Amino acid sequence: MKKKIIIGSRGSKLALIYAQNAKDKIIQNTNLNDEDVVIKKITTKGDQAQDVRLSEIGGKGLFTSNIENELLDKKIDIAVHALKDMPAIETGGLRINAFLERNDPREILISKDKKKLKELKAKAIIGTSSYRREFQIKNIRSDFNYKLIRGNVDTRIQKINDGLYDATILSYAGIKSLSIVDKIAEVFSTQEIIPSAGQGIISLQCRNDDKDIISILDTVNDPKTSLRAHAERNVLKVLEGDCETAVGAHAVIDGNEIILEAELFSLDGTQRFYEKKSSKIKNAESLGKEVGQILKTKSNNSYKK
Repeated sequence: MKKKIIIGSRGSKLALIYAQNAKDKIIQNTNLNDEDVVIKKITTKGDQAQDVRLSEIGGKGLFTSNIENELLDKKIDIAVHALKDMPAIETGGLRINAFLERNDPREILISKDKKKLKELKAKAIIGTSSYRREFQIKNIRSDFNYKLIRGNVDTRIQKINDGLYDATILSYAGIKSLSIVDKIAEVFSTQEIIPSAGQGIISLQCRNDDKDIISILDTVNDPKTSLRAHAERNVLKVLEGDCETAVGAHAVIDGNEIILEAELFSLDGTQRFYEKKSSKIKNAESLGKEVGQILKTKSNNSYKK
């Protein structure tokens, strides 16, 4: 390729680490060098609106639409996204079919004085912008109060240090990437708190017709992560999941089997619908659709009663 490859990314510290990971992987797997691949910071609407839930102003697409528009306009060649931030329904003309090897998908607790969840006082204020996390924590302890928290990881931790919140739930992958694991009070297993679909996965997006870039991304795609990503995202696609749909989905590969665990909460969080199924890894995508459909049916039947 004669021209430079431009990678588009959000401008947060964490997003730029992910973009650098993608750049490093591309250089490692091709004959391109450091000068051939450039990272471009792009401000998103999600970064600008910090005081409301994303679901109230347009959903997950607020973190991706500006970047996707630059991709469609050929101002960038590759978009780097945290997969969990991507809307379930993909944008026409673009493809998401390359994923870096998955980071740790688990959830963690950060709290004042590193108190574990069971050690927090009654009516402790938990900061989250995610209905999924709020409903999951309520299933473990029903005596907390919840308050919206937005902003990057450093900002959220500072708010806890300032006493505005007692604790918050974040993704382990982000904390690891920022090298601040010493701040963690507790790590939850994926059985205790089922993560968001795609959590810990960096996805690389490009135009459908850009054969040169597609061939480059094929060299960095991690096959096992790809299977897990498609299984989990297909649960969301069936449920039409976005920020207001409180859904957790997590797939693991064991030999030739893929095991998918997922849950869906009612809109008020009082009902939880759960399913766990396994299949051959070649059926990863159809397994996701099957589990999504089971959850949808369980939820619909519950509302009919």
